[in-house]
Amino acid sequence: MQVIIPLAGEGTRLRPHTHTKPKPLIEFAGKSCLSHILDELKLFNEEQKKLIAEKKADKKNIQTISEVIFITGKLKEKIEEFVKKNYDFKARFIEQKVKDGSAGAIKLAEPYINEPVIMVYVDTLFEADLSLINNLKEDEGGLIWVKEVEDYQRFGVCVLDDKGYIRKIIEKPKEPISKLANIGLYYIKDYKLLFKGIKHLYDNEITLKGEYYLVDALSYMMEQGTKFICPPIEGWYDAGKPETLLESHRALLQKHNKLVDTINSVIIPPVHLADGVKIKDSVIGPYVSISAGAEISNSILRDCIIGEKAIISNILLENSIVGSDTVVDDNFKHLNIGDHSVISFADKNK
Repeated sequence: MQVIIPLAGEGTRLRPHTHTKPKPLIEFAGKSCLSHILDELKLFNEEQKKLIAEKKADKKNIQTISEVIFITGKLKEKIEEFVKKNYDFKARFIEQKVKDGSAGAIKLAEPYINEPVIMVYVDTLFEADLSLINNLKEDEGGLIWVKEVEDYQRFGVCVLDDKGYIRKIIEKPKEPISKLANIGLYYIKDYKLLFKGIKHLYDNEITLKGEYYLVDALSYMMEQGTKFICPPIEGWYDAGKPETLLESHRALLQKHNKLVDTINSVIIPPVHLADGVKIKDSVIGPYVSISAGAEISNSILRDCIIGEKAIISNILLENSIVGSDTVVDDNFKHLNIGDHSVISFADKNK
C-alpha cells in the first residue's frame, strides 16, 4: 500500500511559529507532529512485516507500506530534509502550488498511485488500530476512522446505514444526526475509483468556497456502491492552534514522560526533557516538554512547550509556547513567541 500525507497548509493559526517552521515540524511531547504520525506508520509497517514472516495470517491480506508521498507547500525543503534524515521510507515529495483544497492535494499524487492507499492529515494526531485493514472483507472498500464527540457541530460526521456502513458524511451538522466525527484518516482499497471521484468534482465544479473537498469524492464512491467501515479510534489530538496544541501536549505527555539529570531543581511529571537540556535552580512541570539544547535557570515552568536551544532564565511561565533559539529573561508572563526571538522584561533604568 502507499501513503499520502498532505502537508501544504500554511499553519496560520500557529503563527508566529509557522513563519520559520512548517506546522508539521513543531515539536510537542518530545516529537514533532509529523514524527508522531510517521512513527505510528513505521510501527504498523514493522508489525505487518512480522505477520508475513511468521505466517500468522493469510499473506494475501497483509500489506506493507511501499511508499510515502508527501504533498508539501511553504518551507517544503525543511519537510524533505527532516524526512530523509530521520526515516527510511521510500519517500516522494510533491509541491502543491495551487491551494485548491484537500481533494486537490490528493489529486497531485494520482500519477504515482498504483496500490491501495492510506491518507492521513496532520492537523490532528491519532491512536488508531491500522491493522484493521487486514480484516476487510472482499466487498468492503475501505476504512474511515472516527471519534465519537459531543460537539458534533464542529466536525464532518459519518452517518451509518442499518448494516453499520457509512451512508454519508455531513459537514458540521446543526442537528445531532451523528456524533461520529471524521478525523482525517482513511484507507481506500479502490484507488482508481477514488481518483475518478476527484475528477468528478473538477468536471462538475463541486466546490465549497473555491476548494475541492476529499469527502465529496468519498461521497461519490459511496454513491457508486463502495462500503466504508468507520472504526473508532482510541485517541485524537488536535494540533492546529496554540490552545489545542497545549491540550494535546498534556495528554501525550502521559505516554512520553522522559527525564534528564538536573542541578538543584525539582521536576514534576509528566514532562519530556530531551537529551542535552540543561536545567539549574528551577521547578519544571507538570506538562512541560523541553527540546534539545535548551537551557533553563532560576525559573518555574508549567504547561509549556520549549523549543530547541531556547535560553530561559529568571521567569515563571505557564501555558506558553516558546520557539527555537529564543532568549527569555525575567518576570511572570504568558508567551507564544516564535523562533530567534529575544524577550526581556527587566527594567533597564534600575
